[in-house]
Formats: sequence, structure tokens, C-alpha cells
Amino acid sequence: MYLFNVRVYGLLFNEEGNVLISDEEEYGVRFSKFPGGGLEYGEGLIEGLKREFVEECEAEVEVVEHFYTTDFFCKSAFNESQIISIYYLVVPKNPLRLRFKEAAFDFDTYGDIKQSFRWKSISELSPDDVTFPTDQRVVELLKEKWHKIEN
Repeated sequence: MYLFNVRVYGLLFNEEGNVLISDEEEYGVRFSKFPGGGLEYGEGLIEGLKREFVEECEAEVEVVEHFYTTDFFCKSAFNESQIISIYYLVVPKNPLRLRFKEAAFDFDTYGDIKQSFRWKSISELSPDDVTFPTDQRVVELLKEKWHKIEN
């Protein structure tokens, strides 16, 4: 039996062209990623992404276009499943009401699950700024596209 874990993420940019990064800690494990998460049974990709943004960012988003789908084998860091991640460009329907941080893992909350958000410019963005291989590939693709636009 093969276990697949379908995940959906949003790439959200501010007016300055910085991308939103989510820093999280769950039960002592820290990781940085793009906002989003696991698809629930019975959900479509867009529906799941919109739900994730409401849950994580307290924001409704409009999905603009598909950006990337995992095209290599990636085992989950948390279990024995194979990760399939889909990334979309998104825009918020209203201004975000999050408290943005400058440093990674600068949490305001305590407990087993923590989250904070920060903006990162594409020019300064590095694969090391995110934890998981699929997010790292997306960083590389974002930088390639940004470089083409700049030149």
C-alpha cells in the first residue's frame, strides 16, 4: 500500500514584492514554509488552500494561478508517506491582519503549536530560509523567475 500526502501552499507577495514565510513549531519541531498545509479528504485543491489560509493567516485569498507541483520523490519528514505539494500564487481579498516579524521563530504564543510570519524579499530569499525540499525547490524557481524579470 502506498500512502500519499497531498499538500497545497500559497505564494503571497506584498506591495514591495516580498513573499510571506510561515515559521512554525509543533511539539518541539521547528520549520519554515510557505502558508498552507494538508488537503483534507473530500476537499479540492483550491478549497483546501483557501481553508488553510483562513486557519493559518485568518485571511481569505483569491487563487491567481498554479505555480508548481512536486516533480520529484519526496518522503514526508513526519511519517512514511510520499509528499505531493501544489503551489499557487494567491492574493489576499483584504489586508492581512498578522503581526509580522523580522526574525524567524519569533513567536508571541506559548504551548505545543506556535506560528509567526515574516516577509522575505526574493533577492535575499535562499533555499535555506525554508525547511522542506519542495519549498526549497519553489524558492529556486521563484529566484529564477525573478532574475528573468529583473534582466
